[in-house]
Amino acid sequence: MTGTLINIVAVLLGGTLGALLGNRLPAKVQETVMHGLGLLTLVIGVQMASGSTNILIPMFSVLIGGVLGEMLRLDDGLHWLGRQAEARWGSRLGQGKVAGWSVTRAFVTSSLIFCVGPMTILGSIQDGLIGDYNLLAIKSTLDGFAAIAFAASLGPGVLLSSVTVGLVQGGLAGLAMLAGSALGEVTRQTPWVIELTATGGILILGIGLTLLDLKKIRVANLLPAIALAPTIVWGLQAVGMG
Repeated sequence: MTGTLINIVAVLLGGTLGALLGNRLPAKVQETVMHGLGLLTLVIGVQMASGSTNILIPMFSVLIGGVLGEMLRLDDGLHWLGRQAEARWGSRLGQGKVAGWSVTRAFVTSSLIFCVGPMTILGSIQDGLIGDYNLLAIKSTLDGFAAIAFAASLGPGVLLSSVTVGLVQGGLAGLAMLAGSALGEVTRQTPWVIELTATGGILILGIGLTLLDLKKIRVANLLPAIALAPTIVWGLQAVGMG
């Protein structure tokens, strides 16, 4: 769990620094920074999604995952958590820096960005399986700098995403510890990791569109796709088609 703790500290430090910096930035600068982050998020999403070796796997993962997510109302649940945090700590945290960005939206957006991606999955598995937190340490550095930019633009609600990081990465590391050798050797070139990465890229594209205010996509309701992608790969391999 060492890597997860490092990541939490990085998000808190970066978010705090960004929130303090944001108070000194004009509104137009904050808006431009956020749009720049949105464009960068789109680029990252395209790079991740283009790595698929069978686009049908991410496609069915997203379609089925979206149906499951809507049934489970994951987006509503995540926003509910954000509203509860905003009701309790909103007066202390303040509102988002960019017009229309509340503590809740800052929390939900940053939580998704910090927790949807291959480094989250791989790093947590390596940390849980063999105690290797190097990948999560690298991710923590990236997240820390991202938290500075997001908090400067969206407000200190980004700090609350550290809780999501702890729950997601800590949970994955714990599951990896329990699964043990069942997962086998896991690398970036492992088939199920490739398709999981591509599927995560599609979700990150949705986050980018939201940051640019082009289209509000309920990305949280697509989260089951992250679990479905490797499941489909394993199923295809079991019947000799993978």
